[in-house]
Amino acid sequence: MLITSTDNIPGRNITEVKGMVRGSTVRARNVGRDIMAGFRNIVGGELPEYTNLLEESRALAVERMTEQAESLGANAIVGARFTTAGITQGASEILAFGTAVVVED
Repeated sequence: MLITSTDNIPGRNITEVKGMVRGSTVRARNVGRDIMAGFRNIVGGELPEYTNLLEESRALAVERMTEQAESLGANAIVGARFTTAGITQGASEILAFGTAVVVED
């Protein structure tokens, strides 16, 4: 599956638009990560516990978006984007979305 944030793919012709596809996940922080992040927050710097949580969440959202595109018969997704929203205190949704298309060389 070819995934791009652009609206077209250089050198490829979009022959069919299958429609919008999306994948999402809602993740919550956990006490262990919060304690470690709290210590790092005192001295500053990156919070790898949260960085890893977000990376895992993005990967799962993209996987779900890709599965939906494949079920429609698409072989590419154009205009791919991410968005996030707070669901409740300590939990957020990561949403990946784009347009499923069929491309040919």
